[in-house]
Amino acid sequence: MASPGKKSYPLRIDPALWEEIERLAAQELRSANAQVEFLLRESLARRGRMPAPAARRAPAAKKG
Repeated sequence: MASPGKKSYPLRIDPALWEEIERLAAQELRSANAQVEFLLRESLARRGRMPAPAARRAPAAKKG
């Protein structure tokens, strides 16, 4: 089950790549999901594209 406030997204990924993510996650004491999020944030930061922290983001507009 997704954490409140987090977007759920199905991901198709090469099995060998997923194995490496799981291995790295175990070494860094994270879940595989948390490791994927960590790697995505790290990559965005290197590109200067980090989003604002959730506490400073404006609430999403409701669709009606």
